[in-house]
Amino acid sequence: MTTRRAMLIAGCLLLGLAGCSGIGGSAGQDAAASDAGKEGPPVELNLMTVSFAGGGWPDDHIMVKELNRRLNINLSIDWTPIEIYGEKLNVLAASNELPDIFLIEEAEFNKWKNQGVFLDMKPELGNNPHFAKHLSSENLALMNPKGHIYGLPFYITETRDSLIIRKDWLDKLGLEAPSTTDEFLQVAKAFAAQDPDRNGEADTSGFSFSIVDDKFTHLDAIVGAFGLGNEWTKRDGQLLPQQVQTEELKALLAFLREAYASGALDRDFATNKFKDPLAKLEQGKTGIATVVPNEFYTLTLPALKKRDPEAELIQLLPPKGPGGLQATHTMASTSKIVVNAGISPIKQQKALELLDYLLSDEGYDLIKNGIEGEHYRKTAGGKYEKLEAFDRDRPQLLSIWFFRRSDPNVQIRKWDDPMYKENVMSFYETNARYRWKNPAAGLFSETQDLKGRTLQAEWMRTIMKVVTGQLPLSAVDDAAAAWRLGGGDRIIQEINEEYRNASQ
Repeated sequence: MTTRRAMLIAGCLLLGLAGCSGIGGSAGQDAAASDAGKEGPPVELNLMTVSFAGGGWPDDHIMVKELNRRLNINLSIDWTPIEIYGEKLNVLAASNELPDIFLIEEAEFNKWKNQGVFLDMKPELGNNPHFAKHLSSENLALMNPKGHIYGLPFYITETRDSLIIRKDWLDKLGLEAPSTTDEFLQVAKAFAAQDPDRNGEADTSGFSFSIVDDKFTHLDAIVGAFGLGNEWTKRDGQLLPQQVQTEELKALLAFLREAYASGALDRDFATNKFKDPLAKLEQGKTGIATVVPNEFYTLTLPALKKRDPEAELIQLLPPKGPGGLQATHTMASTSKIVVNAGISPIKQQKALELLDYLLSDEGYDLIKNGIEGEHYRKTAGGKYEKLEAFDRDRPQLLSIWFFRRSDPNVQIRKWDDPMYKENVMSFYETNARYRWKNPAAGLFSETQDLKGRTLQAEWMRTIMKVVTGQLPLSAVDDAAAAWRLGGGDRIIQEINEEYRNASQ
């Protein structure tokens, strides 16, 4: 699993149903399903997924016990830190010890999907109705060979992340929210030069971003505005990677060079870790950043207001580029949930039952909100109230780190303020207007798998030197040529072959 992809997912993962309406709307069907298959001894199942800050549940966790009770299973969960997840999965595969059920990233899924590693779930759709009901058909089809479902999608809100800006800084400097890349640059320069926090020190800049896995991160709105593809773009019927879009790159890098030289761009951007650009906004060091909407209301805004009670943040629409283009950070649901094809038929069926149950009304309520009476309760007024044990037990981990419905409200709890839900959804709905889809999402190139990281690192080294003024803009042409010669042309060929095959 690539660090960049994992960290992008982590942005949403870290934020963190009593059978009321079963399939077809019949009351009690989910509850009946949870009682099915309870004859005989519990079925042993092991599950592997990623973990982030705080780690996963212990083996005797209350949620594990509840799932065991409801489904007649004996579930063990391997919560593997995201930093070593891909490496560990490959080690397990090499020793033929893959888990019964596990999360897998697109590179490994694509390499293994035609090797008999994963159970084909297509024939089991009729027995597991919540797969088709609560997972989008587009995401179910993505990366799965026609006529097969080897992996279920790990859903990600496609156009989730959004730009935000310090409105109080705009007001202090008599500026309007920028609507074009030129205006964006001028506002960022003002944030760097005109002391918007009024502390008498030259300690602010306009914006920042990260380089993760040698790719631009938290810069999507600007990259897309200059006509570059979201990693890939479609032109004249062919897919082309960002690395060879030299004219668009020169326009983008001219913008970034000016921003860097003027101080509008954080001078330390090159050493940023994934979360650093947002942390710098929360610390009052920058005035524009990219945020996860759920985090915006629960973490970012409270953290900033704790430092500066007068601070005010608003959503910033993606600025229009020279050609009028606008783009927002857009992700595809390319991570998959798979069942090991090598386990016994009894375990396979139980694994499918577990996955289907997690999507049911009863199961989804459980993994989003926890156990009623333990993690939340219904008040006399008919509303819901979170209990202290929710924060202690973190019962929502399976829904944020493993599997969930195609549901943008996955991180909205039943006790949350309706206005909070409305505000978050407003972010999503606005962002959806500027969808910046990657046409090559989920496509596999063997050369990319073998050489891509090295080629990308070499390419980005040149690009960074252009941004910081160490090389001229013409070096972009040299970087593109070197990338092509080192294996990039073969990557383009293989991705386009995959694209044509997937389109047939």
